[in-house]
Amino acid sequence: MAVVNPRLQFMREYKLVVVGGGGVDKRDFAIQFIQSNVLDEPDPTIEDSYQKQCVVDDEVVLLDVLDTSGQEEYGAMREQYMRTGEGFLLVYSITSRNSFEEIETFYQQIIRVKDRDAFPVVIVANHCEREYERQVGMNEGRELARRLNCGFVEASTTGRINVDEAFYTLVREIKRHASDQYKPIQPPTLPPKDALQDQEQEEERRSSKCWCSDGCVLA
Repeated sequence: MAVVNPRLQFMREYKLVVVGGGGVDKRDFAIQFIQSNVLDEPDPTIEDSYQKQCVVDDEVVLLDVLDTSGQEEYGAMREQYMRTGEGFLLVYSITSRNSFEEIETFYQQIIRVKDRDAFPVVIVANHCEREYERQVGMNEGRELARRLNCGFVEASTTGRINVDEAFYTLVREIKRHASDQYKPIQPPTLPPKDALQDQEQEEERRSSKCWCSDGCVLA
């Protein structure tokens, strides 16, 4: 009987989803991360769900990555993977303003499906090596990420720039949101005991004082 490594048995698994419009190379992005190399000719028969064990901030984790290529026009399928994802990479191409303008729409769909005010998301500006074709400035991407409270990475599937970092940043975003969500509520601060005693004595003094205009004698 095979012996299961206890460390792997309790490894934290993260369900990550790669989302974006057509032509932003979502599949290349996911497969490059899984295979750790640049693909000259991505295999179209490779399934759209992958797993990879890696180390993020000294923690061994298992990343379950779903690539949504080919599902751009199917709203029902999009909502299904949005329900199951724990974090999302929203990918656009710096050479396509239209793909950039779709990012906020994807984000709002995630928020609606999750019924949350915020959710772990990293915006990925792909094709950063094609600077001469740039239609979307880096500051525009950063500003959108700031406004939506998301992570932001400029990357390249051609040069394999920041591909791993995008996924690692998303894991950190998931941890950050979990920490914020379960942060304990601090109890109200009570005044010092001496202050409470002084307050009680003042209230007793006031209650025993006569406020009538004619004056009166207390028995």
